Amino acid sequence: MTYQEREIPHASLERHLDVLDSDEGIRVESAGELVFINRTSKRYCLGISKDGKDEFFYIAKAHEVLKFLSGRLEAGSKIFAY
Repeated sequence: MTYQEREIPHASLERHLDVLDSDEGIRVESAGELVFINRTSKRYCLGISKDGKDEFFYIAKAHEVLKFLSGRLEAGSKIFAY
């Protein structure tokens, strides 16, 4: 099995969150901040890394993840699915 990563448009982020499997993830690169999103059977785990510090947040629904990310995503943000 090989590691594959592809950039996804902002508009399809919600769709990717909805179908995210436990062995997949999403990475958001925005203004010196990295956000890693994974999903277990019950919730999403968001790992945020900025200035050498990591924080983790657990969110139940995809639309809540989007709401949480809305203040963090900038026009130049890049989103990758892996």
